[in-house]
Amino acid sequence: MTAPGARLAGLVERFGARTVLVVGDLITDEYVFGKPARISREAPVLILRFTEREVLLGGAANAAHNVHALGARVQPVGVVGRDAAGEELVGLFRRAGIPTDGIVVEAGRATPVKTRIMAGGYQATRQQVVRVDREPAGEAQPPSEDALLERLEALATGAHAILVSDYGYGTVTARVFEGVRAVARRVGAVVTVDSRYQLPRFVGATAATPNEAELEQLAGAPVDDEGAVDKAGRQLLERLDAQMLLVTRGSRGMALLERAGGTTFIPIHGTDEIADVTGAGDTVISTFTLALACGAAPIDAAALANVAGGLVVMKRGTATVSPAELRQALGPA
Repeated sequence: MTAPGARLAGLVERFGARTVLVVGDLITDEYVFGKPARISREAPVLILRFTEREVLLGGAANAAHNVHALGARVQPVGVVGRDAAGEELVGLFRRAGIPTDGIVVEAGRATPVKTRIMAGGYQATRQQVVRVDREPAGEAQPPSEDALLERLEALATGAHAILVSDYGYGTVTARVFEGVRAVARRVGAVVTVDSRYQLPRFVGATAATPNEAELEQLAGAPVDDEGAVDKAGRQLLERLDAQMLLVTRGSRGMALLERAGGTTFIPIHGTDEIADVTGAGDTVISTFTLALACGAAPIDAAALANVAGGLVVMKRGTATVSPAELRQALGPA
């Protein structure tokens, strides 16, 4: 193993001694599989013969699952509805051995569900035909906010990092994020943020992990070359008052911007023949957060997250990466 590889492998070995709180939108990822049968007489659409259904942890729940799969202790903190999807999500956590003490149940609220309809024969690659999203109406209600803050306070003791995973479903309100910042200051925890739609709300985090499209939208200008990424990223760093920014760039790898340092462009790990990007951002921020929680230099944390991201996009569906897979990807000892 090369010297950098050995250093990164050493970080992986330390993951088991870390505790991470994952605060955010808990989502049920549902996959409905069908085999193409015929064209409907009712409309020019394909009829699929149902074969199976699979339910996985999505959104902040997937980020928590990734932290757990990497060997660390994790405490998910979020809201589910008093509905079948919420019960199924909590059951998935329990079967995975992930604590559910931080989960608040809100009556009248819908648990977010992303249903992907997948078509394909038994010997063929199954392709996503359409996705149907069921979403809560708005932010968590004040009593749920109170309960989230109570759980955050109770579970934060001993936490080395707090990962905020915001998918726009109203769990991480301004009040909840202020609670995250207050708790992090008290326990000395790293705070990382992945926000799908409202990243500028999360001022004062240690690090954020936007993708290139999100950076472009925030900059209001194309970021199609390294110079543009650097310029837009620097502006966002100042806007967020963050220490670092890790921009995921798809087949072009990643860019790490450090407020107290320079910008490093990291090429993609492995092949650019990607199988599925579903949940890849959750894997990246989970690995990045854990490495920072271990005291890693930002460039080492980014490099390890890049390897994890390169591994998970070769898997289909919402997936995780194990320490053994990371060690193997880093090379022989």
